[in-house]
This record gives sequence, structure tokens and C-alpha cells, in this order.
Amino acid sequence: MKKLSPITPDAPAGIRVPLLTQQWLDLCFVHWAVEPDTVAGLLPAGTVPDTHRGVTYVGLVAFRMHRVGWLGLPGVPYLGSFPETNVRLYSVDADGRRGVVFLSMDAARLIPAAMGRIGFRLPYRWSRMDLRVTGDTVTYTSSRRLPGPRGAHSRLTVRVGERIAEPTELEHFLTARWGMHNAFFGGVTHLPNHHPRWPLHRAELTVCQENLIEAAGLPAPRDAPVSVLYSPGVPVRLGRPARPAGIPTP
Repeated sequence: MKKLSPITPDAPAGIRVPLLTQQWLDLCFVHWAVEPDTVAGLLPAGTVPDTHRGVTYVGLVAFRMHRVGWLGLPGVPYLGSFPETNVRLYSVDADGRRGVVFLSMDAARLIPAAMGRIGFRLPYRWSRMDLRVTGDTVTYTSSRRLPGPRGAHSRLTVRVGERIAEPTELEHFLTARWGMHNAFFGGVTHLPNHHPRWPLHRAELTVCQENLIEAAGLPAPRDAPVSVLYSPGVPVRLGRPARPAGIPTP
């Protein structure tokens, strides 16, 4: 493996011509520590678990996708705006690029979910979802429709606390991820993203009822999460998928 890319709170490079633009809003990041061996078999070939002090993490990330747009065109107001909840792991490839791997991506719009599955081979599911903000409290609900398993669900409620002036090393590790890995076109690819530095708040998880992590193939968490964060959101630009060095992109 080449030298690991550093963990930086700011995106390492701009994306001149984005493949996709969107906004990620009202995000809740909930994370549990897991042993690397527990998740290694769920990652795409060519990647291994990324670790912080010998431990890796599974994340449950709920948010509102807003105005997804293609190739710099204006974002779509209805089909491009919907709640989403992801189960994700942390990965690194042979080129030392860090990223995330999505085990499941529940979305409230059928057409975008189908496009994500067909066009990008992403594990999107169509789900009945809701996101409600009441004062300093945010509630995210999800109930899976297709393709299943039926009964997969989540309900998260967080109380948003103070803005974090300087995130810890772990908080940077969990949130400053400038790409994703995915099995695509017969091999692993890295899809870069670019956005401003996260505005992060500490948060209290007051309700956590979910089986999405178990439905994704991992043991259900038994302990309390090690990190709960909230962000009002950022505008995002996604670049073209790139294969490992020396292999041309499709």
C-alpha cells in the first residue's frame, strides 16, 4: 500500500467540473467502534478497514439530501430533495486513499434510489422516511420498502448542543472523508467529493431504535455510541469515479 493520505478538515483538492452537485443538510452522525476483522469481509476487494488507533467504526448517518444536480446544472427541487439514512464503514485502498463504504442507503424517493442502484451500483433502498426539526431537537425516521429486507427501520432523535470550535482527532476521522469506495465496472473505484469544512455540533442521542446495522450484515450494537454529532450541512460537489493508479476511468 502507498502512503496513507492525511486526514485533513479541509478538502485536499477542488473539483472543476462536478459529476453531481447537492447539499447535505441537517446531518446526524452516530458511530460505534468495531474491530477491523468484523467489517473487513464487507468491504470491496482492493480496500481494507481504515482505523484510528487500531479501531474502526460503523456509522449511522441520517440527513436531508437537497437539490441534486447533474454536471453543474441547477439542482432538481422535488426528485432531488429527500431524507436519507446510510450505514457506512471506513476504508482505504492500495493507493492510500481514504474513503467510506456504504452498506445501505435508505432514501425516500424511488427514482433517485433506482438511479443510484443502476447507474452507480450503490446499495440504495426505497424507504418511507421523515425528518422533523423542533427547536433544538431533530428526529429522523425510516421504514424500508424495497428491495428489503422488509422491517428494516430506524428512529433517531438528537438534541443539538454547542458548536465545536476544534474537533478531536476522532471527530475529524469520522467526518473529514473526501471520497467513497465502491465496486463499480468490475473493480473498486474512488469517487471524490469536495465541500467546505464541516460545521459540527456535539449532540445528545435521546432515541435510538434501529436494525439497519444488523440488516446490513453486522452485529447489532450493544454498547452506547462513541460519538454523536450534528451538522446543519454543507454544499457538495462530487467528481468522476477513479480507479487505482494506472487504470483509466470508464
